[in-house]
Amino acid sequence: MRKGIHPEYRPVVFRDRAAVYAFLTRSTMTSERTVEWEDGRPYPVVDVEVSHVSHPFYTGTARVLDTAGRVERFERRYGKGDGA
Repeated sequence: MRKGIHPEYRPVVFRDRAAVYAFLTRSTMTSERTVEWEDGRPYPVVDVEVSHVSHPFYTGTARVLDTAGRVERFERRYGKGDGA
């Protein structure tokens, strides 16, 4: 790899504001703000809107659409097409 063209890859804390959850990982993201982690060292912190803790798909609160019922309701309302 060429020297000096890649961003610094370092530990960063990502904090999910909706779920009050944070995790430490490595990233190239930057932030002016820092937070003291469980090991006592300060790390840059990046606030995110959604993580696996608060996303409806992962928490099991996602709504399942009844597409078959929608099609039937449409056909009842407007009738079946003649295919032409």
